[in-house]
Amino acid sequence: MVFPHLRFIHIDRFERTAGGLRIWGRAREMTATCTACGAVSGRVHGRYERRVDDLAISGRPVVIRLQVRRFVCVNTACRRKTFVEQVPGLTRRYGRRSLPLAEVLTAIALALAGRAGARLADALGVVTSRSTLLRLIRALPEPHQGNPTVVGIDDFALRRRRVYGTVLIDMVTHRPIEVLVGRDAKTVSEWLAAHPQVEVVCRDRASAYAEAVTTAAPQAIQVADRWHLWHNLVEAVDKCVVQHRACLRQPSEGDHGGALPQLGPAPEIETNPEVATGLNTRIQERYTAVQELVAQGHSIRGIMRELGLARGTVRRYARPANVEELLTSAARPSNLDDFKLYLHERFAAGTTRPIHLFAELQAQGYTGSYPNIRDYVRRLRRWAQRHPATAPPPAVHHVVGWITRHPANLEEEHARGLAQILDRCPELAQPTAHVRAFAVMMSERHGDQLHKWLTSARASDLPGLNSFIRGVERDQAAVTAGLTHAWSSGPVEGHVNRIKMIKRQMFGRANFDLLRKRILLTP
Repeated sequence: MVFPHLRFIHIDRFERTAGGLRIWGRAREMTATCTACGAVSGRVHGRYERRVDDLAISGRPVVIRLQVRRFVCVNTACRRKTFVEQVPGLTRRYGRRSLPLAEVLTAIALALAGRAGARLADALGVVTSRSTLLRLIRALPEPHQGNPTVVGIDDFALRRRRVYGTVLIDMVTHRPIEVLVGRDAKTVSEWLAAHPQVEVVCRDRASAYAEAVTTAAPQAIQVADRWHLWHNLVEAVDKCVVQHRACLRQPSEGDHGGALPQLGPAPEIETNPEVATGLNTRIQERYTAVQELVAQGHSIRGIMRELGLARGTVRRYARPANVEELLTSAARPSNLDDFKLYLHERFAAGTTRPIHLFAELQAQGYTGSYPNIRDYVRRLRRWAQRHPATAPPPAVHHVVGWITRHPANLEEEHARGLAQILDRCPELAQPTAHVRAFAVMMSERHGDQLHKWLTSARASDLPGLNSFIRGVERDQAAVTAGLTHAWSSGPVEGHVNRIKMIKRQMFGRANFDLLRKRILLTP
């Protein structure tokens, strides 16, 4: 027999047709078990024929014409007087598909959802529709959540910037256990209150989740994710390097920071944040005005009316402890940053026409505009005329990478360039030392040293690091746990990426109930 489940029926005959294969058969057993009370009966009440679709053979649909019997229940107390026999592993009540076929279609629906699943089923010789596959997903039973003690939590976008959801992961099995609508503290608090056995919660540094865990599960240890900590620290180092960008302008002879000699970027391209340009002057004046009103006791709304500014603008100028933090954050990255080294090389090689350089950059993935390239090449021409023998300094993101990378993994040229920069700029030596101390503490799980590190970093009074230090101090218990325990939010982030893929598969039909079932049940 081709399929094991067919051994439970006696095949009378079969025939091949243009539409596939038809099989006529009947059950082999002489008795049947009542589906209501479980009594075994051999009293036949009648017979009729059922049509059951089965798994395809060699891509050809299979239809089983199954003769079934209706039995009389021998238990006089049973509420069901008659019942129909079911073939084990093949049929179920009211089912028009065999159990193996239903399992295959369910697996296809979970993996590919509607239209894509219907196309795959058709290629396998099974005729079905996208709506049928979606109904199969909805009909699946709720998965058993168990009693997780270590959970991970993160948000994802149902509709970006408008509607969000929350996914909870069992960190022991790395399987999702629940999907909630919303990412506010109330939504998560209700779930945590219903699961008092939770002992550890892995999360990012979102304040809403921290508030929910503190309120509904005070017994749980909150673990801040190490990747987010390191990412925040790298952003703080970037601010420090931007603030002291002038130190990068005088590389030693023979060391060009990875770029070609005889060429350097124009001063207009790499603007020193410490120079009071037009933008920086406005920032300083506005910061002074807002801080004066704050010191006088004015409210945010009052400052809005006084200065004619938006609420978000007033808050942005009222929070920083000094104006340097605003000046460093005012430097915005350009979509040309990743291609500047290539432009330098091609310009030095003699390709100086902007239209040719624009075509070459587009082939490499540049998505900016032609005027951006044209203006940059003009600056390069002016700068090359004034500084024919000056090598360009390394880009800010290169220096940040050198500082935040393990010293043993630095190339010799980059290590030499970083050493020269630190010799010229002692202000960058302090954040470099703090970053490496934090990296050792994080990789070796020395969370007990966090307080000592914070004290040392705070004493340095570095504007770029101050915001990172304040954020860590607000969430110090969770950060300490993240630097001590082995738990992390890596599995949670992996499931968030998987959710994005599932959403795109279900574009146009991604109702929350369907999305939730696929997230929880997809293997």
